[in-house]
Amino acid sequence: MQQIVDLHNDTDFRALGVELVSLAFDSPSELASGAAEYGIRDVPLLSDTDHRVSEAYGVLQWAIDSGEPGHTFVLLDSEGTIAWVRDYGAPDNPDRTMYVEPSEIVEQVRAALGG
Repeated sequence: MQQIVDLHNDTDFRALGVELVSLAFDSPSELASGAAEYGIRDVPLLSDTDHRVSEAYGVLQWAIDSGEPGHTFVLLDSEGTIAWVRDYGAPDNPDRTMYVEPSEIVEQVRAALGG
């Protein structure tokens, strides 16, 4: 959840004007516990326990050994269409990381937005 906190607090990320939302397989109570632990109040933490949203956006192709997405970022346009997607935890990603520096996300999203 530190990734959510750091992106939310990053001034360059906030300047992009995109909404930050987290989607996880965790239950609502697990997400609420994590939000309390990390002090997350202004970022929606959505539970996808039935995996329907993850399946709909095709991010399960990068599932880790537990069957859940690794560390996937998806940028949707105003119509809900994927404008950019990147999975940093995928088995075929040599870095296979579960944390990405906010500056890298900012750079990727800015490029996807055409700026």
